[in-house]
Amino acid sequence: MSEERYLGGHTALVTASSRNLGASIVRALAKAGANVVVTYHQSRNTAERLIAELPEGNHAAVHGDTTHEDGIRAMVDAAVAAAPAPIDILINNSGPFAMDRFVDLEPSEWDRIWTANLKAAYLTSRLLIPAMNGWGRIVNVSAGSAYLRNHSIYTLVKDSLITFTEALAVEVAPDVNVNCVAPGQIAESAEDMAEFDPSFVERATNATPLGRLVTRDEVAGIVAELCGPRFDVVTGVTIPIDGGWRLATF
Repeated sequence: MSEERYLGGHTALVTASSRNLGASIVRALAKAGANVVVTYHQSRNTAERLIAELPEGNHAAVHGDTTHEDGIRAMVDAAVAAAPAPIDILINNSGPFAMDRFVDLEPSEWDRIWTANLKAAYLTSRLLIPAMNGWGRIVNVSAGSAYLRNHSIYTLVKDSLITFTEALAVEVAPDVNVNCVAPGQIAESAEDMAEFDPSFVERATNATPLGRLVTRDEVAGIVAELCGPRFDVVTGVTIPIDGGWRLATF
């Protein structure tokens, strides 16, 4: 196996991956040699266009609705059926955003954000781990919001995902490594964040020691590396990818 194709022979499922950060993670895993199952919620065409860009391999696209348990189970069943081999890499990327104050947050919105971010990671992991057969990699995608205390349900669920990572890593060792990344504000998503908080991007950039925002490709590259041999001895960790933005200064 060449160093560049260090995931050759492995099969990955990336949730919420037809576009944005998920698509970048798909590209990084495929470049490293993995066969990848892409999931989409609304547009199969978008997922298929992504697959057409990937290096040669046995890739597939399946529908995935992570906002309720039946949808999560159906996604996993479809991914297992479409995969060319047992799925041994799982990237839990599903993570819709919300920051309504708790006193204003509707219970239905709590359920949607909690399920798609955390329950989806738990249930997808639970369903796929038994088939990992002595070697598996799980990477959960948290967020820089885990270190804030004013992003409401999103803070709570992304912080909980870090704890889930640590607990699951203990349970499934030594056969499966479980790690997490916590990207800060991603440059390509700056406009989306501005819809929630118009000044957030400028404030985040100014507060970042490296003076810039992280890119999707940078996050995706670290996710892929966490699945590779250089990180065989690493499990239960969360890597903040934020240019030092989370570091408080006084």
